[in-house]
Amino acid sequence: MAFHEVRFPADVSRGSMGGPERRTEIVTLANGFEERNSPWAQSRRRYDAGLGLRSLDDVARVVAFFEARGGQLHGFRWKDWADHTSGLPSQAPGPEDQVLGLGDGETQVFRLVKRYGDAAAEYVRDIAKPVAGTVVAAVGGLPMREGAGFEVDTQSGLVTFDRPPPEGTEVTAGFAFDVPVRFDTDRIGVAVDDFRSGQVPALPVVEVRV
Repeated sequence: MAFHEVRFPADVSRGSMGGPERRTEIVTLANGFEERNSPWAQSRRRYDAGLGLRSLDDVARVVAFFEARGGQLHGFRWKDWADHTSGLPSQAPGPEDQVLGLGDGETQVFRLVKRYGDAAAEYVRDIAKPVAGTVVAAVGGLPMREGAGFEVDTQSGLVTFDRPPPEGTEVTAGFAFDVPVRFDTDRIGVAVDDFRSGQVPALPVVEVRV
């Protein structure tokens, strides 16, 4: 499968519904206790793009986008309006939003990640599709900007520093990001209400690993 580095129309995805899903296997024992296990190490996002369509123009744009992706064939970028930055959605990314790791005096490449959790547990999510021009970083609290201390690969989420961060130094970053997805159907059903409005009852989108 190829991945196309283009984003689904963000003004349409803003009205969509979706979020993370997990898979949990539950077995109830004879004594009433449960055994719970998950075969998934990572969560996966699902969305319904059809809910964001408001006009025939929206429908036409989405149909054109769907055709260009070949239905389920090619992946693309998706903006999750509820979770698209390293910090809170209402705030601009800051250089100390997320901890990427500790310097060892040799490693120059760090992967962007976003951490979720509380005192009981933490989930670390790999970020593969940062938005170009949004990544800021810091080494030991010293802010840096792209092109002045580090470079970013927006197709993989890897940050390469010009010099290895010193041993024991905390490496942090802030960024906006997209979710790598594909359509989860090879068919679009369009309903036209009148000459100005239309709707697509359902257009499922699912996250993919890249």
